Amino acid sequence: MDRRHFLKQSTLASSLLFVPSFVKAFENISPKSIGYKRLVMIQLSGGNDGLNTIVPFNNDAYYNSRPKIAISKNEVLKASSDLGFNANLLPLKRLYDDGHLTVINNVGYPNPNRSHFRATDIWQTASDSNEYLQEGWIGRYLDHYGNEPYNAIEIDDSLSLALKGKTINGIAAKNPEILFKTSQDPYFKNVLKHYQDEHLSEHNLGYLYKTMIAAESSAKHIFDKHQTAKSEQEYPDNEFSNQLKTTAKLINSGLETRIFYSSLGGFDTHSGQINRQGRLLKTYAEGVDAFVKDLKTQGTFNDTLIVTFSEFGRRVKQNAANGTDHGSASNVFIIGNQLKKQGFYNELASLSDLDDNGDLKYNVDFRSIYATVLSNWLAVEDERVLNKSFAKLDFI
Repeated sequence: MDRRHFLKQSTLASSLLFVPSFVKAFENISPKSIGYKRLVMIQLSGGNDGLNTIVPFNNDAYYNSRPKIAISKNEVLKASSDLGFNANLLPLKRLYDDGHLTVINNVGYPNPNRSHFRATDIWQTASDSNEYLQEGWIGRYLDHYGNEPYNAIEIDDSLSLALKGKTINGIAAKNPEILFKTSQDPYFKNVLKHYQDEHLSEHNLGYLYKTMIAAESSAKHIFDKHQTAKSEQEYPDNEFSNQLKTTAKLINSGLETRIFYSSLGGFDTHSGQINRQGRLLKTYAEGVDAFVKDLKTQGTFNDTLIVTFSEFGRRVKQNAANGTDHGSASNVFIIGNQLKKQGFYNELASLSDLDDNGDLKYNVDFRSIYATVLSNWLAVEDERVLNKSFAKLDFI
C-alpha cells in the first residue's frame, strides 16, 4: 500500500485515535451500581445571566438596574424570602424542593476576563486569569489517575480543552453507534489488513496500527455496553437532551467512565434577553429533569453529581438593546442526592456595591468548587490536579 494512500485512509478513523490509555481505561468494565462516583459537568456556553436565573425579587437595585428585562416579582418561583427561580426553571425548583439542588452564588475568580474564549479556557484549565495552560483540569485528573479503570467522555464531536491532558486525553463521542460505525468503515478495515506490511514498520507506523486496532475494539465495547442500557424515560426532542440521554445510557450500562462533559450554547444575550434566555433555561431544566428521573429509575442517581456552570455572568445593569453585556460572577448549580447543604449555599452579593465594571463581586473561587468535588466526591488529591491548594466548600 502506498504510504500516502495509507495516511489518507487512516484519517477517516482519526476521531477514534485519542490516546491509547483510553483503551486501557475500558478493558475491565464492572457491573452497574458498584458504588463509584460519577461527575457530570454541564457548561452553559455564552455567559448565562445569573440574576435572571436566580432572581433577587425583593431587591430594589435589581429592578432599578433592569427596568425592561427584570423578572417581575409575581412571575418568580420563590424559594426563600429574597431569592427565587426563573419560571422556566420549574423542574429545577422541584429538585430544590426535594433537597437535590445546591445553588452557589457569586462564583468567579480574581481579575476576571470577559472574553468568551479566554474565560472558557480559564474555567476549563482552572488557571489564574494571567496564566495560560495547555492542559484542562479534567485532563490533568486523567494524567494523574488515568491508570485506573475509568476515563472521561465529552458528549460531542470534538474534545474541549477541559479534557486534554499531557499524557492522557478524554474522548469525544456524541453517539456511540456512530463511533462504532466509523471504526467499521471499509477504509478503516482496509488499513488494518496491512498491519504486517514490512514497509509500514520502516515508517514507524506500527504504533498507529496498534492504536487503531485498540480503538476499533474499544468503540465496539462502548457501543455494546451502550446497547445494554434500556430506559423508558422520555426526553425532550433537542440536542442538549440527547446529550444527557446518551450520558444516562452510558452511566446506566455500567461503563466505568468517571467524568462526563456536556454543553448548551446560546447564552450570549446582548439583546432580546428575556425570550431567548427563557427558552434556553427551559431547555436546560427539562433536559436535566428527564436525566435525573432516568438515573433515579435505574438506581444510579445516588452516585452521580451534576455541576452546571457558565464562563461568566452578565452586567447588573441592562443595556440599550434590552439585554446584558459580559459580566463576571454568577451562580453554579450542584445537583445530587448526597448534598450536605441543600438550597442556597450562600447569600447573593450586594447589587449596590459592585466592582469597577458594574459587575457582582465574586466571593467564591470556582476552583474551590473543583477542589471540593475532586476531594470529597472523586476522592483524589485536588492539589495534584489543580496545581495549587484552594479552600474546600461544605456542600457535599
